[in-house]
Amino acid sequence: MSIGLLGLNHTTAPVEVRERFAVTGEEAEVLARKLMQRDSLHEALVLSTCNRVEFLVSGEQLQPVREFLEDLQPQDEHFFYNYSDRKAVRHLFRVASSLDSMVVGEPEILGQVKDAYQHAKDAGTIRGPLELLLTHTFRVARRVRNETAVGKMAVSVSYVAVELARKIFGDLDGLSVLLIGAGEVAESAAQHLHAAGASQLYVANRTYEKACELAQRLEATAVEFDRLLEMLQSVNILISSTSSRDYILTKQTAEGVIASRRNRPIFLVDIAVPRDIDPQINEVDNMLVYDIDDLQQVAAANQKQRSREAVPRKRHIDERKHETPEKVCCARGLRTDDVAPTIVSIASTRGWRRSVKVSSSVMVQNWMVCHQTSRKQLILDPRYHQQAGTSLDQTCQTECCRSKGGYED
Repeated sequence: MSIGLLGLNHTTAPVEVRERFAVTGEEAEVLARKLMQRDSLHEALVLSTCNRVEFLVSGEQLQPVREFLEDLQPQDEHFFYNYSDRKAVRHLFRVASSLDSMVVGEPEILGQVKDAYQHAKDAGTIRGPLELLLTHTFRVARRVRNETAVGKMAVSVSYVAVELARKIFGDLDGLSVLLIGAGEVAESAAQHLHAAGASQLYVANRTYEKACELAQRLEATAVEFDRLLEMLQSVNILISSTSSRDYILTKQTAEGVIASRRNRPIFLVDIAVPRDIDPQINEVDNMLVYDIDDLQQVAAANQKQRSREAVPRKRHIDERKHETPEKVCCARGLRTDDVAPTIVSIASTRGWRRSVKVSSSVMVQNWMVCHQTSRKQLILDPRYHQQAGTSLDQTCQTECCRSKGGYED
């Protein structure tokens, strides 16, 4: 008896490939039953999230899994990884423990693995070695979260989406945000938006009752799904995370929306897989669309920046760890009482983010023409930051000024 795992994720396949394989829980049950019809396979489980689709099986031979995949999408076979026995078990442990996630430490993945396990149980496709393996996997994941620093990394994809919105807009206070979807991802995004200061929050869902339930929990406003276009004429930010198989916002519709907005920019974040928002909307002026792969770039850039900053900060702390506030002030001829009011004054000053030096509109436009890139791609392009002498945060501040009418392109 062998255990095999075949899958693709955010590191091996772009979102346009992953969305072709993404399935709902009910569809996962159907796929698992189809796998069980293959000779020599005894158990099957299908895990489908926004960042991965994986097939976990047990049987005498594992080749039928790859044959099954070739029947589904033969042209995409090279995006898949294939593990067996020990390597498959190790990979499953890493996935459930959030060590293989786009955002390491994100808490949702363990629940998603448990949901996949329950769907396999409902489908009757897991009842032997895989059931024992999954039960042990849950214990391992809990230990990793409770006994290591991974549990302290309480961030998620929705957190990264909200952080990107903060980088672009600065203070979210006074901005209006529309959430499409009423699942766990939407609820997580809403909580992070509240923490970031967003004061006007709307929730829309195809099932209006679910939108009302989420809105009530989060002190938001529920709106009917058929009012989507109306709401897009006024909100500043849209975050979408539905399970729709088709785009809920197309390029043609977006062109009408931006005209009704009189070209006021709008920030669109698509966390869904399959995607909710047509990527061609990026071609529409003043509409910035970011999908799950764009958020991966932001998360990676943030992690790299934190790693670079950690070294000098640690050295500085080691050098100064024996100094008290009184010693530091005396060395500079100051008293602690003299310094405190100044610190409080600086910390409480509003609008400080606007004083950040940002790259000029002319340089932004020149770079976009020379490199044949979009404004969205420019924000994520490290080559631009290096040439302009700016950081990701500073370039996002340029977009903040632009979106709030600070300058004209």
